Amino acid sequence: MRRRAFAASAFAAIAAPAIAQAWPAKPLRLVIPYPPGGPSDVSSRIVMERAAQLLGQPILFDNKGGASGMIGAEAVKSQAVDHHTFLTTTTAMVCITRHLQPIPFDPDKDIVPVSRMTTSWGAFAVHPSVPANTVAEFVTYAKANPGKLNYGSAGLATITHLFGEMLCLEAGIKMIHVPYRGSAPATNALLAGEIQAQFDQTTLPHIKAGKLKALAMLAEVRHPDFPDVPTLQETGYGKEGGESWFGILAPAGTSPDAIARLDKAIADALRAPDIVEKVHNGGMRVTYLDPSDFKARIAGESRMFAGIIKKGDIKLP
Repeated sequence: MRRRAFAASAFAAIAAPAIAQAWPAKPLRLVIPYPPGGPSDVSSRIVMERAAQLLGQPILFDNKGGASGMIGAEAVKSQAVDHHTFLTTTTAMVCITRHLQPIPFDPDKDIVPVSRMTTSWGAFAVHPSVPANTVAEFVTYAKANPGKLNYGSAGLATITHLFGEMLCLEAGIKMIHVPYRGSAPATNALLAGEIQAQFDQTTLPHIKAGKLKALAMLAEVRHPDFPDVPTLQETGYGKEGGESWFGILAPAGTSPDAIARLDKAIADALRAPDIVEKVHNGGMRVTYLDPSDFKARIAGESRMFAGIIKKGDIKLP
C-alpha cells in the first residue's frame, strides 16, 4: 500500500511539470450547460474562440443544456480530469440554484474558477402608465399602493425574480411577483400593461424605442446608450450588487498552470477591441475577473442571494 501511494505521488510530481510544458497539448473542450443562442452561449463562443486561438489550439463547444445548467455541470464533474475540459458558468448556476434545491456538484469543492468574462446589461423598467420617473418615486408610489403593483420575471427563483425581491426587501414595499416562461413573455406582458415592472435585459430595446421607462440599470456602471439612467446602487438600493455574469470554471484537479494560461488568454482576448465590440453587440459588457477575484465574487454573491431567498421565503414547487 505504501509503495503504491509513493508511486502515485511520484507520478503526480513528474506529470505536473509535463502538463505545464505541453499545455495545451490537444484541442480544448468547453461544455456550455445551456442551449445554443442564449447569452451564456454567445458570450462563451465570442471570448473562448479567441482565447483558444491565442493558445494555438482549436476549441470544441459542447452544449449540454437542461436542469438550470446542472446536466452540463454534472457531465464535467463525472469525467476524468484531462486538463483540457472546461465549463461555462452563470450567476444562477453557482450562486442561486444551490440555495433552492439539491444540485449534483459542490460549487466549493468540485470546480475551480478560471475567469469571469462578461456581464449582461439589465434594467429596472416600468410601463409608461406607472406615475414614477425615478426609483424614489416608484418606491413612494408602491408604498401608497401595497400589493397593487405586479412585476414579471423569467420564472420563479430566476435572477430576474430575485432582483425584484431584493428591491421589495430593501425598500420595504410589497409587489406581486408574476413568473413567466422566459424573459420575452414577461416583457410582452409589460408592454401590454398586464404587469407594471420588470428587471431584465430584454427591456432595453423597448426603452430605447420609448415604449418603456427605465428607472435604473441593474449594473455596477451606467449603460453607454443610456447615460442619464442611474444604476440601482446610485439610487440607494441593490447595495450588495448582484449581476447576471458569465465565466469559465475548471474541474477540481485541473493543472494550476493550465488554469493560469487559460485565464491569461481570456484576459488578452477581452482586451481586443473587436471582441469588446462583439460583446457589446451581444447585449453584454466586459467584466473580467482573475481566478482569485472571481472566486471571491462567487462566494459573496452566493451569500447575498441566499439571504434574499431566505428573507423572501422563496421556494421551488
